[in-house]
Amino acid sequence: MISQLLLPILGTLLCYVVLHVLQLLYYDLTSPLRSMPGPKAPDDALVADKWRQEFGPNFVFKGLFNVRELHTSDIKAIAHIISRSTVYRKAPFALYTTRRLFGNGTKFRFEGKMRKVMNPAFGPAQIRLMSDVFVDKASQLRDIWDAQITAGNSNPTIEVLSWLRRMTLDVIGEAGFNHQFDGLKEKPNDLNQYKVFDTARTKMFKIGNELVERSKLAASKTAEGGESFSGRRDLLSLLIRANMGTDIPEHQRLTDEEVIGQIPTFFLAGHETTSTASAWALHALSVNREAQTKLREELLTVTSDTPTMDELNNLVYLEWVVRETMRVHSPLVFTGRMAMEDDVLPLSKPYIDPNGGVHNSLPIPKGQLVHIPILAVNTDPEIWGPDAAEFRPERWEHVPEAAKAVPGVWANLLTFFAGPHNCIGFRFTLVEQKALLFTLIRAFEFEMAVPKGGIGRSPTPLQRPVVLGDKEKTSQMPLIVKQVS
Repeated sequence: MISQLLLPILGTLLCYVVLHVLQLLYYDLTSPLRSMPGPKAPDDALVADKWRQEFGPNFVFKGLFNVRELHTSDIKAIAHIISRSTVYRKAPFALYTTRRLFGNGTKFRFEGKMRKVMNPAFGPAQIRLMSDVFVDKASQLRDIWDAQITAGNSNPTIEVLSWLRRMTLDVIGEAGFNHQFDGLKEKPNDLNQYKVFDTARTKMFKIGNELVERSKLAASKTAEGGESFSGRRDLLSLLIRANMGTDIPEHQRLTDEEVIGQIPTFFLAGHETTSTASAWALHALSVNREAQTKLREELLTVTSDTPTMDELNNLVYLEWVVRETMRVHSPLVFTGRMAMEDDVLPLSKPYIDPNGGVHNSLPIPKGQLVHIPILAVNTDPEIWGPDAAEFRPERWEHVPEAAKAVPGVWANLLTFFAGPHNCIGFRFTLVEQKALLFTLIRAFEFEMAVPKGGIGRSPTPLQRPVVLGDKEKTSQMPLIVKQVS
């Protein structure tokens, strides 16, 4: 019986994959870019800088299924791709993989229908209401570390990434779905960094329908004069309320399945992105102790332990530190697009072909895959200066003129991308990260627990920290954490 069910499913899946592989191979063999130079080995985010130095901002490399991808860090070309969002989209196989992992709702992530419904939940006004959750969970983490330090020796090493994951898990549970995961209440010695995440992810799929039904019930009670739905501030309730709004035509409203499909997507983005970025911020400040001291001095000028979003956003040096973290340690290293029709890609600098021909644009055939190196643009010396790879918050006092051409949705960076496909939850991530740094830097001093240069990043699209030399290559960020005198 099981085999009778599985065989048609596997057959359909195989046909789908084979069809798209054949399409990619056809596009590759007929591409006008096939004569462009590039590395013989597949592109590796860890050595992409080497390839750019050798071939320039535009080159081709062999990617998935050994198909040529165009790698471009040319700002004019990237701005063109972003501006033509209907032409350059996520490749079908990438969307298929995402849907299999995170649910059907993700297929609407970039469509106007989804954006119209979701925008109210991620606007400044709503994030302002959630900031007390960010501060409260950060304070719980501070108290846990404080107790650990008091009970232990004077220079304890704490693996901060695992704890930050637990904290951001609790935040996205409460602020996102009005659900308590209680990740911070786990025993300190039970720090399997994926155990809590995997358990919570399973729970989210299981309780998705329950959360939607509960919120819909609250909305209906409000209409009947019962329980106030307007008082609920979690993202799910805001999403459902917006979806039921009179300004949304019936044909544009999301189905229950589509709403539930957003739960694991928000969960992953709100949990993993913020914890990873915050771990990199603490690492950068442990290396640049001057910046850490300067930040602490600014934070201690605030008399309250529970700042509002506006108070956090008014702290200038904190803003610089967050910007510099998201520039040098962008959580997402690269993204990709596929051309849905023939196009011409304009270039800010001419491309010189192997025969010496000079081209101010590149012909892009339908089906061409384009690799956009977010981290490379964020750390391009031609944009940010010769020290572009260094963490130096003071550079934000005078933003380089060249950076103003970067088409980012925030801070002249590609970190959250741009245009209609930008990361809709970027404000959520930024304010949460500021609340974390505000609370932790006021309470603790952070020092390197491994020799300088001992922290690297995993060779994955998400820039996770690893300890170089660690055979298991597990994501971690060990730091020496001391109480501030």
